[in-house]
Amino acid sequence: MPNRLAHETSPYLLQHADNPVDWWPWSSEAFEEARKRNVPVLLSVGYSSCHWCHVMAHESFEDQQTAEYLNAHYVSVKVDREERPDVDAVYMEAVQAATGQGGWPMTVFLTPDAEPFYFGTYFPPAPRQGMPSFRQVLQGVHQAWDERRDEVAEVAGKIVRDLAGREISYGDAQTPGEEELAQALLGLTREYDPQRGGFGGAPKFPPSMVLEFLLRHHARTGAEGALQMAQDTCERMARGGMYDQLGGGFARYSVDRDWVVPHFEKMLYDNALLCRVYAHLWRSTGSELARRVALETADFMVRELRTNEGGFASALDADSDDGTGRHVEGAYYVWTPEQLREVLGEQDAGLAARHFGVTEEGTFEEGASVLQLPVRDGLLDAEKVASIRQRLLAARSERPAPGRDDKVVAAWNGLAIAALAETGAYFDRPDLVEAAVAAADLLVRLHLDEQARLTRTSKDGHAGANAGVLEDYADVAEGFLALASVTGEGVWLEFAGFLLDHVLARFTDPESGSLYDTAADAERLIRRPQDPTDNAAPSGWTAAANALLSYAAHTGSEPHRTAAERALGVVKALGPRVPRFIGWGLAAAEAVLDGPREVAVVGPALDDEGTRALHRTALLGTAPGAVVAAGVPGSEEFPLLADRPLVGGEPAAYVCRNFTCDAPTTEPDRLRTVLSG
Repeated sequence: MPNRLAHETSPYLLQHADNPVDWWPWSSEAFEEARKRNVPVLLSVGYSSCHWCHVMAHESFEDQQTAEYLNAHYVSVKVDREERPDVDAVYMEAVQAATGQGGWPMTVFLTPDAEPFYFGTYFPPAPRQGMPSFRQVLQGVHQAWDERRDEVAEVAGKIVRDLAGREISYGDAQTPGEEELAQALLGLTREYDPQRGGFGGAPKFPPSMVLEFLLRHHARTGAEGALQMAQDTCERMARGGMYDQLGGGFARYSVDRDWVVPHFEKMLYDNALLCRVYAHLWRSTGSELARRVALETADFMVRELRTNEGGFASALDADSDDGTGRHVEGAYYVWTPEQLREVLGEQDAGLAARHFGVTEEGTFEEGASVLQLPVRDGLLDAEKVASIRQRLLAARSERPAPGRDDKVVAAWNGLAIAALAETGAYFDRPDLVEAAVAAADLLVRLHLDEQARLTRTSKDGHAGANAGVLEDYADVAEGFLALASVTGEGVWLEFAGFLLDHVLARFTDPESGSLYDTAADAERLIRRPQDPTDNAAPSGWTAAANALLSYAAHTGSEPHRTAAERALGVVKALGPRVPRFIGWGLAAAEAVLDGPREVAVVGPALDDEGTRALHRTALLGTAPGAVVAAGVPGSEEFPLLADRPLVGGEPAAYVCRNFTCDAPTTEPDRLRTVLSG
């Protein structure tokens, strides 16, 4: 019989709806039940494409005896971290503070007042490698709760007090200057892996936000080292196993330093951020590889993540059926030489094996290889490669596909909108811009209420129950601002303004200018989460700084500009010390130092040939954070178009920064020079 999760919209929670565990969703009723029964709460946090979450579910939560013990001695609460990032953040901070590490599945034991007192991540069904079994943990916690309640309360109280004392040291509330950005670059250079690209050792994550900073820094200063690190890292990632060489798109991270074996799940946020990075790399260098990867990644998102309603699904699982009924990580993506021969025949299989680095011993598990592009340019002609890729892709599509998490997360859709709008504009792919518009329409229709408050998720056309957090407001505003620049439709600027007004009113500390991840009127947790560091995606804090700055450049709004600059004080403090974890903030700081530039393109019509040439040139400018408004003279769609006439009857572009304007130009080449950073 299904448990209470059967009524939820989260695909992750629905995966647990038939467990014998009597799960509750996160709710005040669950904690009331624990209080009434005088038992602790087991909080289990995960997400649908998490491999070890599935493993623990299968081993423990589907086990009848374990479930009976849990049901007798605990109130069990299941949370999808993607749906409730606030709950996840608060308890993950406690887990990391107590154990020095974190991860998912996250397992936390709480008092009925939601105060944590014991922590872990994955627990095995039997003792293993120094880890107690899950059953031993459950029995130990139950015993402590029954026999040493005062001690448990003391531990819980101390943890909550410690968390409350971890308010962020804000620095001096000034934006970073030349010196801090140079120090950040030096810090990145020290951590850079010159042999393999990327930063640090294994596992290696795609450093999307740092790459944006490096590209902007190069555009503003001409620093060749910054461009080289970005270029080499992008090339190594695109040639490695983390990039899907057949279908496009990136996996979550590489388990090794060489980008060979990925953790196979594909996340919307990674692909949106990387699509945009490769499009920007092409904009800076004209790299053919960057162009191909940007377009293939955009096509992957539209083909495999787009939902029936026009939004984008969160993720594809790492695991899939290997054809024998077993769920195996990477089964959909890996190949043996024998499988190549079955699809391609002896001769082409040999060529494909050399081209994609498939070996007899394998680069992954059980003799299978992850497809890569070892550097062997010119080994096969382009037509032969295309033919082999198409045949392998067709054969792969017959395999059981990985599961898809169909929920639409507002923040990640905002990132996808920005990426698809810009990629479509750069490469003359109106279908990609249309996909961005459709996703934006869905967010407005389904995720925004009459007060322009955001709902975080939806699924199958139904809005979820959880309020948007700071990253939702900031990333959706970022997507809308990119869409405004690309389409020349001022309504997207207007919607971005509504969202950013909420950021100013409900997420910003009026005293310090620091930002919180949850709104002032959101559900009260044991602590109001606040994290300025970028992780897998931009933090809400740095994303908000970027969007506030762009909006201020479009509108001349002083409050938005001031809020952006105050928010970047934290980047001044952290940028020189931990540049790898505040790349989006460093990118925003580059835009502040450059202006950012404000570009207004006017013409008799947006589809007029001369207007289009200037508009495209403006979008392809590399000046950090430049904003673009395009329309007809006298249009009220964008503030930047006010008092901007045609020049001698010709379409013209006006470029201003720091309250100073260049003479208008009618020449795309002249505009290109002005906007080259």
